[in-house]
Amino acid sequence: MSRLAGTFERLAAAGRKALIPYVTSGHPAPALTVPIMHALVAGGADAIELGVPFSDPMADGPVIQRANEHALALGVGMRGVLGFVREFRSRDDATPVVLMGYANPVERMGVERFLDEAAAAGVDGVIVVDYPPEESEAFAAAARSRGVDPIFLLAPSSHVERTARVLGMASGYVYYVSLKGITGGQIDTADVVRRVGAIRRRTKLPVGVGFGIRDGATARAVAQAADAVIIGTRTIQLLEDGPPGEAPGRARAFMAEIRAALDSRAPTEVTP
Repeated sequence: MSRLAGTFERLAAAGRKALIPYVTSGHPAPALTVPIMHALVAGGADAIELGVPFSDPMADGPVIQRANEHALALGVGMRGVLGFVREFRSRDDATPVVLMGYANPVERMGVERFLDEAAAAGVDGVIVVDYPPEESEAFAAAARSRGVDPIFLLAPSSHVERTARVLGMASGYVYYVSLKGITGGQIDTADVVRRVGAIRRRTKLPVGVGFGIRDGATARAVAQAADAVIIGTRTIQLLEDGPPGEAPGRARAFMAEIRAALDSRAPTEVTP
């Protein structure tokens, strides 16, 4: 059983929801990436989405765009990202790590080589934001053959055919984008609960929700319907909010806050 599948199975058996933070590799400093990853886990993260820096992160808002630009200016690329995963794995062989990024860095390395090296480093899943599902069957099959889960995005605008294709190809979990537009906006939790409920009726895969989750209240509301809560923009903001050397401590405290909120949610869930 994969790390992702095992993690979701364990949490479901305990009646808990997964907490998945996103951080940009190399930001606020390359030497802090792995300590931040360990701090997130210590604070209660169940998996980590690790961003691959790219010069044109079209789905991301200004906070994550700046983090990408900063990491690139420090020389962090795909090889550095895979190095962070290898270093993380030297101390943590249990927490799933999902790479999230764009097609250009993957294709510059070469898809086959990227997947080989990602699997060898200990990557559990890959999200390539700008890979359309209609053109990704070969990529998904190649990833799965190496034990790497191909994870795809669904959005409020996803039509029936696209949803069916994604649910037929994805593994690990399905990432539901709660907003129309870029990361960092305001979330309509009632709409998310309704839409995620519709997705869950069509798949046995866990459904994670990201974009717009900023605090314990929004995380708890989304968790009424979702299997996982994904937090990126707010995590990045907190890493930047103070001396860089204290970023791991801020990361741990934020995860502990969100973990407590998720674990204190009312036992009766909303029926979408």
